[in-house]
Amino acid sequence: MTGLRYVYAVCHPLGAPLQAELTGIGGAPPALLHHHGLVAVVSTVPEHDFCEEALRGRLEDLDWLAATARAHQGVIDALTTVTTPLPLRLATVFRDDSGVRMMIEEREGDFRRILDRLEGRVEWGVKVYLESASSEVAEPAVSGAARPASGRDYLRRRRESTHAHEEQWRSAETFAQTLHERLSRYAEDSRLHPPQNAALSGTSGRNVLNAAYLVRRADSEGFVEMVDRTKGEVPGIRVELTGPWAAYSFSGEEQ
Repeated sequence: MTGLRYVYAVCHPLGAPLQAELTGIGGAPPALLHHHGLVAVVSTVPEHDFCEEALRGRLEDLDWLAATARAHQGVIDALTTVTTPLPLRLATVFRDDSGVRMMIEEREGDFRRILDRLEGRVEWGVKVYLESASSEVAEPAVSGAARPASGRDYLRRRRESTHAHEEQWRSAETFAQTLHERLSRYAEDSRLHPPQNAALSGTSGRNVLNAAYLVRRADSEGFVEMVDRTKGEVPGIRVELTGPWAAYSFSGEEQ
């Protein structure tokens, strides 16, 4: 079976070995390809899955895509424990090792600049959700004692419902903006990502803030404590913290 070279990340030479039992895409163990003082973390993947034509179809297969992304992330997570990796895009493949070396030579200046900037730093993700409001304004109740006495009464109740929804949303936006400004002052850099679609993410609530923060490892404990203090601060608003991750949002290799 013909194989291609899959590249997970580029990094400086490792100061400690990777876990012996670590596996990547398709269960293949990752290897280190040294070139020009940099290291590409690679493994062999089947051509029938990763050639250009096959990938066009494979990337529409959500089960395959999820399994591939998990394996890719597993290698990145393992690298993050021993070095500061520069993760490459999912499904970055080359015909052979010579193709990987050519890629390193072509992008060497950028790789070194970004790796130097990210050295000793990790990414933390913070999301803020408005839990009590939906994307649509609820219809006023129309049963029992709550039944509107007239069309005018119905419209009044609907205006009140709309106003309450708008107030909730404004409060959540103000909270999210204040939190983002506070965390950005603590972090070295930050990125605002588009809000997540609840139907796609499967997460309850309406996403108000979806941000990433670049933080020195040495400062991470203080960053986490700062986020934790905001949890439960405002009723109906949920704050979620994820990480530490490799600095995807600051690598120029966004997924």
